[in-house]
Amino acid sequence: MATRFKGLSAFPITPADEAGRVDVETFSALIARLDAAAVDSVGILGSTGIYMFLTREERRRAIEAAAAILKGRRTLMAGVGALRTDEAVALAKDAEAAGADALLLAPVSYTPLTQEEAYHHFAAVAGATALPLAIYNNPTTTRFTFSDELLVRLAYIPNIRAIKMPLPADSDYAGELARLKPKLSDDFAIGYSGDWGCAEATLAGGDTWYSVVAGLLPVPALRLMRAAQGGNAEEVKSIDAAFQPLWALFRELGSIRVIYAAANILSLTVSEPPRPILPLTSAERQRVEEALEALSVLETAP
Repeated sequence: MATRFKGLSAFPITPADEAGRVDVETFSALIARLDAAAVDSVGILGSTGIYMFLTREERRRAIEAAAAILKGRRTLMAGVGALRTDEAVALAKDAEAAGADALLLAPVSYTPLTQEEAYHHFAAVAGATALPLAIYNNPTTTRFTFSDELLVRLAYIPNIRAIKMPLPADSDYAGELARLKPKLSDDFAIGYSGDWGCAEATLAGGDTWYSVVAGLLPVPALRLMRAAQGGNAEEVKSIDAAFQPLWALFRELGSIRVIYAAANILSLTVSEPPRPILPLTSAERQRVEEALEALSVLETAP
């Protein structure tokens, strides 16, 4: 099951109107782009996929639309995070019924969770379906930090087979992987999000790149990922140079704002981020256009 969580996992936006109703036609076209590019998996309803801004019904519509496009050719992973455990369990069951192949779960909370509370939350959701589940470790948003002890306990739960990690503050990917891997089973996949560091994380031995940029620009992202998977540090450095303007914007403005602007610039959608998130200014959009131009040299597969 862990193989479902390896390689390049592309996370697209979920275009929706002001009332939060998913634009299924546009969303399906975005999924089809990812399928055509042959990404390793597609992750929907993550942070960039605005899962916390969508109702249960709209989340299910998005999963059904993606499953209808992919038809099992790519692993379809769906986010099922919710404040209440019973709601997350219901979302997991919905995802399984709607055609998802895997689940992604963050410890969403208002009252900060204890390690024990998080354990029981994950155990309940993981046990609700037959689908493999990835832990979504996103402390910047959730304000929850997984201890190594908790990760080990969760890894003993049969359906929990992967973790989506943030970039370590010190960029010591090799050190973090060396600390975690011996504590977890060989078939437990450790991957990273934070696009600007994921090639380096892969070079250091990470299993997965959970990628925002791949959800919109899968061909350049695949070129970077395949170079990293091949251990070609010089090629990674060369390809990554074209991404640097975009990475700078991600860090400064937030990847969700930038990627929505990029999708609009590329005429792939007219949707804007859900309020209260505001679209970029015209000056900021101009910088996104320039970043996309820098990446245009990578849009043709080698």
